[in-house]
Amino acid sequence: MNIPPTETAPAPAACPHCAAPHAPGQEYCLECGGRLPGGVVASLATGWRRRFRWYPGDWIWPALVSLLVAAIATGAVVAATWKSGGGSIIVATGPASRATTTTTAGLTAPTAPTEPAQPPPPPPPPNGPIAWPAGRSGFTVVLESIPATSGRAAALAKARAALRAGLEDVGVLDSSQYPSLHAGYYVVFSGIYASNVDATSAASSAKASGFADAYPVAVTS
Repeated sequence: MNIPPTETAPAPAACPHCAAPHAPGQEYCLECGGRLPGGVVASLATGWRRRFRWYPGDWIWPALVSLLVAAIATGAVVAATWKSGGGSIIVATGPASRATTTTTAGLTAPTAPTEPAQPPPPPPPPNGPIAWPAGRSGFTVVLESIPATSGRAAALAKARAALRAGLEDVGVLDSSQYPSLHAGYYVVFSGIYASNVDATSAASSAKASGFADAYPVAVTS
């Protein structure tokens, strides 16, 4: 009977520098730290020399790996920023203007400031004295009482002077037509009020405007 020969395991590779054994594909010797033949770096170096006929050194490989990692990280940051910011771009409109934001949806034009609404102009002053409303009873401020014998024109002149002084609702009435007043006068009045309190307050303002003899009075129709 023929007995097949016993197969023997191949001897482990040895370091060319210190003869210490090492595993297949190991880059550096664990004993002396020397580079081992047959490693990845050695294979890459051999391929480099075959293609370019020169070799800068083993430092080229970690440098290329670091450059590749940096490029990948930069691309990831740019992609994340673009996704979260919606593709916003800052555009300067001029040295004295503020920057506006332009998005991928279109341009955003700066909004012009709006001017505040102007208040309406005050109503024009009356052209002349008013008449006491027919059938109306109330209170007023007597600015001056002019005898009827002096004529209505003199009373109207006093009324126009009161209007120029800034008093409002100035008019002339004939006291003979109102039982609450002494007959025989043209009364220059200012204002038509519902209470004696309002008329008294208006009389004080009339005195401050130069009509020292102003006083409140009731007018009964």
